[in-house]
Amino acid sequence: MKSILLALVLYSISCPTGFGQTFPASTPAPVKAWYTAWLNNNWDLLTKNLADGFTFSSPVDDHIQLMTVKERCWPNAGNIRRVEIEKLIIDGTNVIVISTGWNKSGKSFRNCDYFKVSKGKILTYECFFGPGINFPNSGK
Repeated sequence: MKSILLALVLYSISCPTGFGQTFPASTPAPVKAWYTAWLNNNWDLLTKNLADGFTFSSPVDDHIQLMTVKERCWPNAGNIRRVEIEKLIIDGTNVIVISTGWNKSGKSFRNCDYFKVSKGKILTYECFFGPGINFPNSGK
């Protein structure tokens, strides 16, 4: 089996905006960039790591295009204070991340993120969360 279950990863090293992160060496670069972009509110970093035809899905978004992500989802980037990656699973070009995050008001949200990586870029992103789980902008 190609799947590799990696150890618990906690964000711990400071970066310029006050957010921190560490990743195992085997973490695909575009996945690292994804989380860094959201934590640092860096749209350019995010888009540099997305493949042509990129789609975003969640329980409330079905394969939406990039400009819809920017309108609907990107405003959350300015409200994320911290994310802790709990599990990282890599299976070929598939990457699964389970994480807990906190908004600037201290409210938590929990995600299971699925990435399909193609030619060094993220082709698809699917976010899974359930009832009672908050978005980063919930409870401002």
